[in-house]
Amino acid sequence: MAFLKGLFVFAISFVVLLHGVNCIDIYHEWIVSIDTTINPLTSHQSVITINGMFPGPLINATTNDIVIVNVFNNMDESLLITWNGIQQRLNSWQDGVSGTNCAIEAGKNWTYVFQVKDQIGTFTYFPSINFHKVAGGYGPIRVNNRNVIAIPFPKPEAEFDLLIGDWFRTDYKSLRSSIQDKQSNQFFDIPDAILMNGKRRYNELSSSKRHKSFTVTKGMTYRFRISNVGTVMSFNFRIQNHKMVLVETEGSYTNQISLDSLDVHVGQSYSVLVTADQNEADYYIVATPKMFKSDATLEGIGILHYANSLTTVSGPAPDGPDPFDIAFSVNQAKSVTWNMTTGAARPNPQGTFNVSNVTLAQTFILHGSKGEINGWPRYVVNNVSYFTPDTPLKLADMFVNGSGVYQLDQFPTHSVYDSASYGVSVVSGIHKGWLEIVFKNDLDVMDSWHLDGFGFYVVGFGNGDWTPAARETYNIFDPVVRSTVQVYPGRWTAVYVFLDNPGMWNLRSQHLKNWYLGQQLFIRVFDDNPNPAKERKPPQNLLLCGMFESSISPVPSPAPAPQEGW
Repeated sequence: MAFLKGLFVFAISFVVLLHGVNCIDIYHEWIVSIDTTINPLTSHQSVITINGMFPGPLINATTNDIVIVNVFNNMDESLLITWNGIQQRLNSWQDGVSGTNCAIEAGKNWTYVFQVKDQIGTFTYFPSINFHKVAGGYGPIRVNNRNVIAIPFPKPEAEFDLLIGDWFRTDYKSLRSSIQDKQSNQFFDIPDAILMNGKRRYNELSSSKRHKSFTVTKGMTYRFRISNVGTVMSFNFRIQNHKMVLVETEGSYTNQISLDSLDVHVGQSYSVLVTADQNEADYYIVATPKMFKSDATLEGIGILHYANSLTTVSGPAPDGPDPFDIAFSVNQAKSVTWNMTTGAARPNPQGTFNVSNVTLAQTFILHGSKGEINGWPRYVVNNVSYFTPDTPLKLADMFVNGSGVYQLDQFPTHSVYDSASYGVSVVSGIHKGWLEIVFKNDLDVMDSWHLDGFGFYVVGFGNGDWTPAARETYNIFDPVVRSTVQVYPGRWTAVYVFLDNPGMWNLRSQHLKNWYLGQQLFIRVFDDNPNPAKERKPPQNLLLCGMFESSISPVPSPAPAPQEGW
């Protein structure tokens, strides 16, 4: 069999718009580099920037738009970018993880082309391989409503992207080495700071202006799009003396609830409305770790600045809820529910798609825990630690039916092996079937799980072991749909997923060390109908690697046109 040879063929034919398609092209050209002058905490630390920016530039799209990102890798290591929460409808070729894409080698470039089909909401992107995310390379994604579909709240005065995440003083390559070391594996567990949009905490004793500040006008309402872009810690977010109204999470409009503070777990995104209804002064914006007793150095602190303020903040930042109060956090999680009456990406209400009367086709029970294989620390799912092959699963699936790369359905979806072992974990998902996934956290710290290609309905939280009887406690009336869900220590979280998106999809822990050391698997959703509308063909600029690296092929047929929106 022959294949396309070469590292870069520009995929412009993919994005030629047809008359009547309700979308536009959004072009980005990114130069991804290492910068040692930004110094979030220490001098000469390697920070991954995009076009010299940390965090990277905003991708600001509208439902059904086509996003074209030409990524130039100016680092000294291979690179992939993944689009956290963008579903890549029928197009896992653009997902940007090791199971779907060959890496962009140092000194090379590659163009991602994807459509934000039938989505709205708040998302992020970040580098997915080589432990790069701990060094930055992340940024915000907005997918706005089309003008013909109303948002379920008055238009805010402005919108702010607020990317909050833990940060380490140690350079990423040293951290990467340390987590694989038998002796120093614990080194990565406690970060040194929490950054807001890449900036260190406010310090009233310092003349530095390196903290993050947002300027508001009294009487106006603002939308804050908050994302946890960290690698280890959940945080509690709050704004001194200001209420927040929760309105959206990861592409779903929520029932609106008023909050004093909001827990945001690794990989999650939320939108809240904040009205500047206090005296004209400055107020603390605070993010503090969950499930960890920290001093003031491990607090993210920014400033909400009223335009006419002459009063700076003083004294300690306001306290939040007890960071070890799991009941508070679980109750808040249960209160985040789907707005069943509003439209989102489509004109029909979100509640048109519901789980009140579905028939489950599959159930996966997945235990996330630590393991040891040949004396080396690993993270495991059902005691299997994912081993990344040289050839992406998607390439092997397309061209040799997986032969020599993975064996389908050898991973235990209902049981835990007696001892930890490596495996290239790929399981079948029944196309257009309902899948129930129960995430069981056997760790003594927080975890969060993400599924590429889909949103999942968060139907249940529980303590101890899950049994089928727990389904009686599920919320099947208005569970929120999102792509990343938290799992509390020693507890379980249950989700439903409708597998209507053929492809090879990554299911992973969002905690970087867990993910990097094996807490992931892939779900292969396959439809044997050869109709090209079912799944896109490989892109014209397809990169080859692994067992296909030296292959040659004729130019593939043009990619299908973008799908038309409603």
